[in-house]
Amino acid sequence: MSKKNESTSKTFIVVVALCLVCSIIVSGAAVGLKDRQEANAALAMQRNVLAAAGIDRAGRDVVELYSERVREYRLNLETYELRSAGDDDVADAADVEDQGEILRRLRGAEDVAGVRELERYTMFYVAMEEDGETVKSYVLPVRGAGLWGMMYALLALENDGQTILGLNFYDHAETPGLGGEIQNPRWLRNFEGKQAVDSDGNIEIRVVKNANPENNEVDALSGATITSNGVDRTFQFWLSDSAYGPFLQQLREGDVL
Repeated sequence: MSKKNESTSKTFIVVVALCLVCSIIVSGAAVGLKDRQEANAALAMQRNVLAAAGIDRAGRDVVELYSERVREYRLNLETYELRSAGDDDVADAADVEDQGEILRRLRGAEDVAGVRELERYTMFYVAMEEDGETVKSYVLPVRGAGLWGMMYALLALENDGQTILGLNFYDHAETPGLGGEIQNPRWLRNFEGKQAVDSDGNIEIRVVKNANPENNEVDALSGATITSNGVDRTFQFWLSDSAYGPFLQQLREGDVL
């Protein structure tokens, strides 16, 4: 009996030791790879911004092209003040699961997009033309609830602060072939040239069934009603006075940059 207990004790000790060793290895790998993971996330975000802004990479190095054509700012969603973004700001922006310090919690009708919490600071990207002096587009992060989770995107407006130049959904959990079609370039091209808002800030863009393109409408995805509604509500929230509305008005009046 004692030999059986001794064998069981040894087995238990070996299992515990293996668990401790594995935990140390996994923790060490996580710490050691953190910088690389953050660098990869930042690089992916640079690609996404360039795509939304309508800047053709044409075989160019992403980091080099991005540094030439994109200016990064940190936007205060309470005061609508801008400041140049630092490395920490950029790293935070690449983490879609953590939007940083919370400005306020959203409830009821205000939270039409299912965002729940509005961050105090967000990134604001200004894409320049090749001359490096003329603004090509303004790029803003937006997000909204879809069928299976949050859908993260970058919305690019032309330098009039009204017209949609591009839309890029870069992270989501929607069903492939249905809601996942929010990443399909053919569908996204339907937004190009549409008015996001009018000169008074009224929201113009809509995603609806049987859309009339002449009315700033984009046809909803077939078989993905909830996802399409989520995209529409994303616009309704982020372009409103609860989010970017007052800032976009300042852009149109030339009081920002």
